[in-house]
This record gives sequence, structure tokens and C-alpha cells, in this order.
Amino acid sequence: MADAGSRLILAFDFGTRRIGVAVGNELLASARELAPLPARDGIPDWAQVARLVDEWRPDLFVVGLPLNLDGSESVMSTRARKFGKRLYGRYGIPCEMVDERGSTREAKSIAREAGHRGNFREQGVDGIAAVLILEGWFARGEGLPPR
Repeated sequence: MADAGSRLILAFDFGTRRIGVAVGNELLASARELAPLPARDGIPDWAQVARLVDEWRPDLFVVGLPLNLDGSESVMSTRARKFGKRLYGRYGIPCEMVDERGSTREAKSIAREAGHRGNFREQGVDGIAAVLILEGWFARGEGLPPR
């Protein structure tokens, strides 16, 4: 397990049909989009998740927490927490939940600027959202040792 400050992190934007994925390096505070995971009612193909974990060997998972605008829990945030608990339960890798309010809206804006035609059902922005979630985590200095 790498020390805080130099960890490799897999981040997830939980969704019921697709789960966005990004990988990032804490030392560089950089993240990049990976292919989204198809999901059935929020349940991914765990074999695909296992392949990601085997390939990247992350030190930490970060899962976006879709809170309501007022900061209260939502049905989706409850489901995202459950997904995070399952990640930890299956792989024994710590999982942190991070407030993701606004990430999907921002991801759609970024996609439109890059020429996305607006059919987000067909071409999702889940990976961009996962990158934003992880970049937000980096920006807040989450997980870094106290100074």
C-alpha cells in the first residue's frame, strides 16, 4: 500500500445504467477517463471491476456521492454508498465517498464544448464525471497527511 500523497486511485461515478471510471495518481494530482462500466440497476459486472483492479492495482477507491442540493441524502446517494461498501468488501481496498454535486452538469458542459451533440443517453459523460470527482478530491487535499 502506497503512502498518502503517492497513491493510485480508481474513481467511480455511480449510475444505474453506467458507472463512470477514472484513474488518477495522487502525486501528480491528475486523472484520466477509463471506459465506463455497464450496469444493470446499479450493479456492475463484477468480473469487469476485478479486471480493472487487477490492471491498475489501486491503493484507494473514490466514489462520487450524489447528495441533494441541500446536502441531504438521496436514493442515489444511498445506492452509491452501498456500491462503495461492496468495493471495499470485495477487494479490501479503502473507499472514500466524496460529494459530487454538480459533476454531471459540469461534465455535460465539457462534453458540449468538445462537440458532443447532446444525446447523453447514447454517449454518456460518466467518465468525464468520474475525472471531475477525482480532480475535486485532489483539489480538496483529501487523504493527504496533515501539514
